[in-house]
Amino acid sequence: MQIHRSGSVLLTGAVAVALAVTALPAAAQAAPSATAVISEAYGGGGNSGATLTRDFVELANAGSAPFEVGGLSVQYLPGSPSAGSQWQVSELSGAIAPGGRYLVAQAAGTGGTVALPTADATGTVAMAAGSGTVALVSGTAPLTCKSAADCAADTRIVDLVGYGSAVVREGSGPVPGASATASVARAASLADTDDNAADLAAGAPTPVNTKGETSGGGQEPEEPGPTEPGDVRIHDIQGTTRVSPRDGTSVTGVPGVVTGVRASGSRGFWIQDTAPDGDPRTGEGLFVYTGSTAPAVKVGDAVLVSGKVAEYYPGTGTQSLTQITAPRFTVLSSGNALPAPVVLDARSVPGRYVPSADGGAIDALPLDPSRYALDLYEALEGSRVEFADTRVTGATTAYDEIWVTVKPRENPTRRGGTLYASYEDQNTGRLKVMSLDPARPVPTANVGDVLKGRTTGVLDYASYGGYNVQATELGTVVDKKLRREVTRKQKKDELAVATYNVENLDARDDQAKFDTLAEGVAVNLSSPDIVSLEEIQDDNGAVNDGTTGSEATLKRFTDAIVAKGGPRYAWRYIAPENNKDGGEPGGNIRNVFLFNPQRVSFTDRAGGDATTPVRAVDTWKGVELSASPGRINPASPAWADSRKPLVGEFVFRGKPVFVIGNHFASKGGDQPLHGRYQEPTRSSETKRIQQAAEVNTFVAALLKADRSARVVALGDFNDFEFSPTMKALTKGRALKPLIATLPPSERYSYVFDGNSQTLDHILTSPGIRRPDYDVVHINAEFADQASDHDPQVVRVKVGGGFWH
Repeated sequence: MQIHRSGSVLLTGAVAVALAVTALPAAAQAAPSATAVISEAYGGGGNSGATLTRDFVELANAGSAPFEVGGLSVQYLPGSPSAGSQWQVSELSGAIAPGGRYLVAQAAGTGGTVALPTADATGTVAMAAGSGTVALVSGTAPLTCKSAADCAADTRIVDLVGYGSAVVREGSGPVPGASATASVARAASLADTDDNAADLAAGAPTPVNTKGETSGGGQEPEEPGPTEPGDVRIHDIQGTTRVSPRDGTSVTGVPGVVTGVRASGSRGFWIQDTAPDGDPRTGEGLFVYTGSTAPAVKVGDAVLVSGKVAEYYPGTGTQSLTQITAPRFTVLSSGNALPAPVVLDARSVPGRYVPSADGGAIDALPLDPSRYALDLYEALEGSRVEFADTRVTGATTAYDEIWVTVKPRENPTRRGGTLYASYEDQNTGRLKVMSLDPARPVPTANVGDVLKGRTTGVLDYASYGGYNVQATELGTVVDKKLRREVTRKQKKDELAVATYNVENLDARDDQAKFDTLAEGVAVNLSSPDIVSLEEIQDDNGAVNDGTTGSEATLKRFTDAIVAKGGPRYAWRYIAPENNKDGGEPGGNIRNVFLFNPQRVSFTDRAGGDATTPVRAVDTWKGVELSASPGRINPASPAWADSRKPLVGEFVFRGKPVFVIGNHFASKGGDQPLHGRYQEPTRSSETKRIQQAAEVNTFVAALLKADRSARVVALGDFNDFEFSPTMKALTKGRALKPLIATLPPSERYSYVFDGNSQTLDHILTSPGIRRPDYDVVHINAEFADQASDHDPQVVRVKVGGGFWH
């Protein structure tokens, strides 16, 4: 599974706190702090029954000197994080006085009547009321730990509080009692003994900011809205670079017409100037952020807006969104005509994607919207745009989003997507579309469908996907009848070997998921002889109780395959050490082999376990495995907190075949393609290159003992066919990537941000001649999918007599 919903660590002298790891492996423990601590956390803001309208985290300074928080962050993780869960970051600035408090406002809900006091920092995290983990972190890069033990080893954590049933917490347990009406708060002494349950208790929320203000008091009356236009226009605020020349300053009476209203989530409205300055670099649109308050304007209102200009970075490594915060506004008139939208199509959007800053930030580079697509989109940020008759390149998601391309001829795939063919091929025509009308969400569509007619909206920017269109008018979907593929059945003398990422499958999943995945194996893959599975979890999934076996999960899956007309598969795997292989905490993800014993046999050799490395053994009969199944060098640092490759020795028609099931480290933490750093750093690549070298070394050992050995390495390698990972994996021509044998328009198994790309691969050794290879498209291009990956299969002829 690829994880992108995406960094240097900034340490200050005041917070270079060493981490003390005690003998309590179940708890995360930052060294007891005599300075900054998390004094209160509340996730019930805006919930039904709540009084306060938004969530918050309060910090306190137990020291005798001011505590600088610039460069630090408050981060949040769900109480029971999944494989896709990521720490959400709220950056801090300023300082906390001795004995003082510091208030971080988070997301607002629709309930509640009482606002927080003026926050010292503002995030957008929707914290859960009953369970979650909050950390005070040295730096702004997201944490990656998802277990208490792993967080205990992260020296960036200054303080950490887990409440409810949080998996990640300090000490004997999380703080109980959090709810829509109760926060968890530290005692008045601010004592920090690294035991959340002992140090904090539940009670009525009492948020306090650096000024000592509390909810409902100490705030000045709201100033009236402006009545006359000021000297500053929207294009003056947007400027000619990505960062406003007015950033951090107050503006008065900025005129504009309301072009869109967002009444939920990050509430606010967009305004656009009806008298542009004629400079294509200076945008004429702008977002006005109203926070927890639903904006009291409607499209077509002419307004004057006063407030503070701010650059909002929605995620680590992203570009910023220019906006007016803490606004005061006056509606002058209603029903005004809107500015004409800018047409986005193959002629207006440049072919180059983004300027280079040699890995640095592009914020200060002058915009060149005639040359670079991201510069054009930045210049149009907050402005009305339109496009027509666009091809869908990313199916409708659970978040009611859809990806389209305004360039129908840009790298098309055979089935209607847009191919990501190299690091230089960024596909400039891709845009994500969402609807501003809750009554008319984005319709369900698959890749290759057409959003016919005109779609109009405001161009926005967000952490996930970058530039997007907040649609006020949507085209209609034309169903192009995309169908799921069915590969041919292998012939009697062909061995069929497949790979399938089944996306965190465990015995507690709904039967519908088992049935759909089983149909993929039995029908779409035509019942391969061997199936290498990725993301099989232990029998109780995310329940973190030490269970590591997968027998119940595999029994349900293989039963479902039989019910869909497939064979009765047997299986082999090696259970991981508890919580040592990454993935969802408690899930104990692993690779598994299914095989049809009526067609192929498995050579069992004792000695394989979670920690013992498998070896190639040169015997008079040929090369053998020291253990089967076995794991490749599991103690190597390359596999730390990651899935270890599973190796098995099979026999088909009297000949041995070695199969290596892989699931390399994810792309989590890489800088986004659309981000402020160009070219983006692919930090996760380092680990995959190390993992590829381990697999290559093992395959080389097999081939050294027998250069004609038949080796199939396959799985979710989490990297592209043109990546350094593939170069390391194929070094010395030990393996050949079969994706390269397909026509370019068919080289994909995964769709991300509207790009059709390849993360899954099958590679074969030189001893396998004329393989017949197929990527079977049944998931990635569809709105309803059992997995986010498409399976693959290779059919090979293996000479000799029958294996029995």
